[in-house]
Amino acid sequence: MPLPQIDNMVRPGPSAAPSSPKPSRFGIVHVPFVIVVTLLVVLGLVVVYSATSTNSDYSFSRQAMTVAAGIVAMLVLWRLDYRYLSDFTFLFLIINVVLILSPHLPVIGVEAKGAQSWIKIGIQLQPGEFAKVTVILLAASVMARYGGRLDDPREYVKALGILLVPFLCIMTQPDLGTGLVYLFIGATAMVAGGARPKFLLVTLGAGVAAIAALLFVDELLKVQDENGVWQYKLLKNYQRNRLLVFLNPDADTSGSGYNLRQAQIAIGSGGLFGKGLMQGTQASLNFLPEAPTDFIFCVLAEELGFVGVVVLLTLYALLVVICFRIARSASDMFGMLLVMCCTGMWLFQILENIGMDLGLMPITGIPLPFMSFGSSFMLVNFVMLGMIGSVYAHNGLVGKKGSNG
Repeated sequence: MPLPQIDNMVRPGPSAAPSSPKPSRFGIVHVPFVIVVTLLVVLGLVVVYSATSTNSDYSFSRQAMTVAAGIVAMLVLWRLDYRYLSDFTFLFLIINVVLILSPHLPVIGVEAKGAQSWIKIGIQLQPGEFAKVTVILLAASVMARYGGRLDDPREYVKALGILLVPFLCIMTQPDLGTGLVYLFIGATAMVAGGARPKFLLVTLGAGVAAIAALLFVDELLKVQDENGVWQYKLLKNYQRNRLLVFLNPDADTSGSGYNLRQAQIAIGSGGLFGKGLMQGTQASLNFLPEAPTDFIFCVLAEELGFVGVVVLLTLYALLVVICFRIARSASDMFGMLLVMCCTGMWLFQILENIGMDLGLMPITGIPLPFMSFGSSFMLVNFVMLGMIGSVYAHNGLVGKKGSNG
């Protein structure tokens, strides 16, 4: 089916855009939401400052400026009426494809750490991170058209096909971590959007079978290079090694398992109250790779201890609960799905990032929301905050008994 007809590939439904926009309620905010986010951002800045204080490759001032820019973006989006975005499925799909494939363009495309994931246009950016926002908008727009019930198998396949496009594009870089985030956003939209459980189970089974087939075929296609090292065609060696380390952490503690071992040492050495800010040794002595980004949780655990970890997890739990309440009380499907997809993405990244540090999940490059160093991802977090704030401000929640909950 030609791409321009994609908007018609989902069952038509009533438009979520208001005929006459309501006045903005930006002056009235969800106070618990703002407090929790503020505490998370402040805690993240403190830990990043500590992690970057002995590492000249990272600039804390850049992180602080990104937070300032993010706050501005959040306030602008909070004021806008999110409902006008509900009918642009095709546009979101095109933006996703352009963003995700832009690192392949000559001149601006930049390869780093084995992946073609960056562009350089004066500053270096990761378009795949910004595409998380348009993936969320795409998923919410597609599933909102079904009005909370998707029980036609043909329509399910059409919606699934649309939502798989960003994943297929990101795998051309390849960036499996970000691809998994896209998949989880799509899965969240389908579950919250009313897709039949039977369809979801069949899709999950097909996904597991596809992964098994991929590994089997990759094993058949492997060849030895001139140094006698096996080279795989479909998965890169470092991706397979991460999976093997997850299955057997002690298999190669000086090679692929080094990151996991150092992460666990950092977490365990923090004790109850930690060693104190900028007193941690794993990051400052460069034992812990990528401390300000992928392993920022380990820095927090070592320097602030179990108490610091409990504080962080409590703030995350409060953020998720508040967002669920905002989603549940939204006045339309698109708004509900928008908040659920944002929350689902955060929840997945929290579980994956912390889980990989503990050896409970495979090691990926998925950052920790509001904590990890990185301009692209931090801006994305604030954009998502603005969208959630817009849903709250424009769906009448603030008018219900004056409650902020």
